[in-house]
Amino acid sequence: MKRLFPITPALLCLLGGLSIAVVEAAAPADPPAKTEAAPAASAAQVNTFNRLMTPKSDRNQPPPLDGIHDPEGPGTKTLQAPRDAFSALPKSSGGNYVNWVQALKDKAINPRYDRLNPKEEPMIMELDIVREVKGFMPDVVYPHDRHTQWLDCSNCHPDIFVPQKGANTISMAQILMGQKCGVCHGKVAFPVSECRLCHSKKKDQALLKK
Repeated sequence: MKRLFPITPALLCLLGGLSIAVVEAAAPADPPAKTEAAPAASAAQVNTFNRLMTPKSDRNQPPPLDGIHDPEGPGTKTLQAPRDAFSALPKSSGGNYVNWVQALKDKAINPRYDRLNPKEEPMIMELDIVREVKGFMPDVVYPHDRHTQWLDCSNCHPDIFVPQKGANTISMAQILMGQKCGVCHGKVAFPVSECRLCHSKKKDQALLKK
């Protein structure tokens, strides 16, 4: 701090008994703190909610590293690594790189329909649901057959989808956030990056030109 004038012994003698106020210059204000910008999300943080949209090198990790199993569990290290288990199955370009539908057709896998009864047979439903979408994107085809080979109707109805025409609103935002189709796709089924596996029905070009 600097005074406006120096206070010396001689000056105090001249002033005698007078009471004075010594004025000091105000200290310079500290410069405003810089606001640091929030760090940009790294590539590893993008789409972390969608497990099957991870980098190729991180997919099908051994159980102790997959983020699902307890790495300290006594039986975790005895489990077969997915890369070994999937090596003989038909290949896919996305998700965990297994074409599960083709594996079913080839009878390369035989999923148990009922957890408690190994003899229970699935009730396969031959019904395709077509959902029209806006714009030039092909319409969505939902095939019941390949789903009912794995799942009972109660897995989806009525909690996820109301089994009534026009009763369900489905958006990509919902799916990305793990709702509707996203309850399975992106977690245990192929991720939404495989657009054409769902958007598979081409639109009538004549209608698009109107």
